[in-house]
Amino acid sequence: MFTAARYSRTVGIPAWVWFTVAAVAGVAGFALLATDRAQRTARNRERRRWAALRGWQFEETDHVLPTRWESGAIAYYGTGVAKDVVAGSTFTADGRRQVYVLDHETGGKVNSVLVGVRCRRTLSVVVELWLPSVPFQRDQMPDLLGPVGSRYAFVSELPAARKLITPDLVDAAEEIGGDVTVVWLEDDWVLAAAPPNSTPARLERLLRDLGELADVIDPFEVDPDSDTGGEVHRPQFGRKP
Repeated sequence: MFTAARYSRTVGIPAWVWFTVAAVAGVAGFALLATDRAQRTARNRERRRWAALRGWQFEETDHVLPTRWESGAIAYYGTGVAKDVVAGSTFTADGRRQVYVLDHETGGKVNSVLVGVRCRRTLSVVVELWLPSVPFQRDQMPDLLGPVGSRYAFVSELPAARKLITPDLVDAAEEIGGDVTVVWLEDDWVLAAAPPNSTPARLERLLRDLGELADVIDPFEVDPDSDTGGEVHRPQFGRKP
């Protein structure tokens, strides 16, 4: 049997050197694991406090929530699991809208923070707006529409997407920021993938920007016979709408 000790005798390296290297590697791995766990715990506390401050709901894990969507970051990374989920509603210029914020975890690693704002109507087309610096190719990509501001648009239906992508939509998408790899429109949601280390302050700004984008796509139309000001969607963890 070939062992480190036998190899050390062959090349003239003392066996204790190999044992030291193995011990150091083990300690380093444990330290990295402990650091990751500590960071995870800190993010959990920070997200929980943020939810409480806003009067929103908080859930540590939700396996069903990511299955609401199939495009954008979900298609790129896989369905995965939602961790440290915040659910609630926020006001935009055109009324109140439902929101979700969650850590998107796949393969035991958080790849991004997904932020979603719900519209009042379902879109007939999927639009993905990717930064050109991101290797966004995957096995089944939507059709390439072309540049939309500083991003590239991939869509499920070209004619419908051309009608949807107006100058106002482009301007709203440009405000979202270069740290967001992809913004996408799917069904009755506007979503974005932010970096895993995004702070509540950054997520607040992203929610505002997505709310403005939702207002462009789905402007509020006043019903003269109604005093409700539109439907208020109440969050439900683990359920599809």
